[in-house]
Amino acid sequence: MSQSQSLSALIWSVADLLRGDYKPSEYGRVILPFTVLRRLDCVLAPTKDAVLAEAKAKAAMGINPEPFATRLTRLPFANTAETDLKQLSGDPDNIAANLDAYIQGFSAPVRDIFDRFRFAEQVERLRKAGLLYKVTERFVGFPLHPDQVSNHDMGLAFEELIRKFAEISNETAGEHFTPRDVIRLMVNLLFIEDDDILNPGKQAVRTIYDPTAGTGGMLSVAAEHLLAHNPAARLTMFGQELNDESYAICKADMLIKGQDVRNIMPGNTLSEDGHANRKFDYMLSNPPFGVEWKKVEKEVRREHEQQGFNGRFGPGLPRISDGSLLFLMHLISKMTPAQAGGSRIGIVLNGSPLFTGGAGSGESEIRRYVLENDLVEAIIALPTDMFFNTGIATYVWLLTNRKPEARRGTVQLIDASALWGKMRKSLGSKRREMGEEDIALVTRLFGAGGEAQLATVTDKAGKATRVAVTPGEAPPEAPEGGSVKLAPLARLFRNEAFGYRTITVERPLCDEAGRPVLGQKGKQKGKPQPDTARRDTENVPLTEDIHAYVEREVKPHAPDAWIDEEKTKVGYEIPFNRHFYVFEPPRPLEVIDADLKAVTNNIKRMLEGLSA
Repeated sequence: MSQSQSLSALIWSVADLLRGDYKPSEYGRVILPFTVLRRLDCVLAPTKDAVLAEAKAKAAMGINPEPFATRLTRLPFANTAETDLKQLSGDPDNIAANLDAYIQGFSAPVRDIFDRFRFAEQVERLRKAGLLYKVTERFVGFPLHPDQVSNHDMGLAFEELIRKFAEISNETAGEHFTPRDVIRLMVNLLFIEDDDILNPGKQAVRTIYDPTAGTGGMLSVAAEHLLAHNPAARLTMFGQELNDESYAICKADMLIKGQDVRNIMPGNTLSEDGHANRKFDYMLSNPPFGVEWKKVEKEVRREHEQQGFNGRFGPGLPRISDGSLLFLMHLISKMTPAQAGGSRIGIVLNGSPLFTGGAGSGESEIRRYVLENDLVEAIIALPTDMFFNTGIATYVWLLTNRKPEARRGTVQLIDASALWGKMRKSLGSKRREMGEEDIALVTRLFGAGGEAQLATVTDKAGKATRVAVTPGEAPPEAPEGGSVKLAPLARLFRNEAFGYRTITVERPLCDEAGRPVLGQKGKQKGKPQPDTARRDTENVPLTEDIHAYVEREVKPHAPDAWIDEEKTKVGYEIPFNRHFYVFEPPRPLEVIDADLKAVTNNIKRMLEGLSA
């Protein structure tokens, strides 16, 4: 067990005190804020006396002591209260009042964390249960000084605590906590081409942003991945989160890792952008799936109509029932210009944004914008049952405005839906996970930027193994008594392959004698009038000539048909599953008949055995 795991297990042992008075899903509401409090108490201990002296001197002069106190701590925060946790535990009778005074002594960004945790409510609840002194005393005994636990190890331990809290709160975990395997895959894909930041020893600095930060898991895993490759690199983290408890946890996590907590903002990203006018090098997001955006409709529509492409939602607005594409457009607006280095985005979406909405709809116009501007690098289909609160199909979209030359004008689709292992213990709806080998395979496929097949090799016992086959490689041979099935794993398409034109095909309106009715005035004079009851539409691929299509597909069946050019609309959709469908012919009839006969005979024998 690593130091961070043993430390988190030690801290989580406080749950033994809470059992009975608290439900397991509530343990985190006490353990997480107390962990933050103890860590900050330890971090500030070396400068405590100097800060108090400075605070008294400045207060006597009528000067705000805060800037002078933070200069002494060399941190974005300080605590000017007379006491500390150890002294608090020496006065059991007044511990609640003294604890409140201690919290009030912190700088505003830190007080905000405890306010969002609703820590005062938990303190009162612990006091009434007779547990406040015992819990405080237990935390005072935890060795969380920086000279004993580094920021990195403390961050990992805190993450472990967050994960435990999320796992026993399955009913809400999916709203605020993205599975670690999904994040690891996204982070791998995000950084794959950044040689500067991944090369050990290079002192590169990058910014990363999550507009739906939850408990900060995506930001934390990104930093962890980066430090593992290059300890000299620095990642400055930014985020925004709507849910108060998740916001408090995220902000606390950033504080413990030594990040500037002022970079984590509260509120709804869509209606009140906490990082307006900022651009970022990297962006990650797992926005809520299929959640309506009616609450922020007024603000979003106003920005779309008044600011157009100068705002975040220029391309169009999706239907009110699913706001996930709004987050995609929000992230695109945060891209650093390509000439200044560009950005890369990883976002998890459900299947709806791939194809919902016909030509001219908000969804289609958003797809049109990202494809015609060559922003989509790849889309990866994840296995189902990967998230805590849903088993639906999900997709990772990778977007960038700094595509390498070889990728320009193309989109890579990767079907990773078969790359999973069964979890030993389900967590809510999460029953499957992607292992290290699965993540490494998808990362290699994306890095190569080409096509590949998946060979499923089944032995005679029915055990299956999967092997990726790239162009030029021979697929594995079938074992004796077994089989090999090949299916597409990665495919490459030109951007325009996803575009189409919706054309309106008109047929003439006829009188009782069967003669076409002609227009009597204006532009329509002498022209056949359309019969709205016989009107039809056809989708013609962008790569095909409309008139050639009509001559081939329409005229043989309706020689009198014509196209109303004014009604033609351009649309885009990404029919992911269609591109990976493999037709399997049904078994021969004689084989099916033989199977049915064998089953029927077996049933007869069983019935005869019962009647004997």
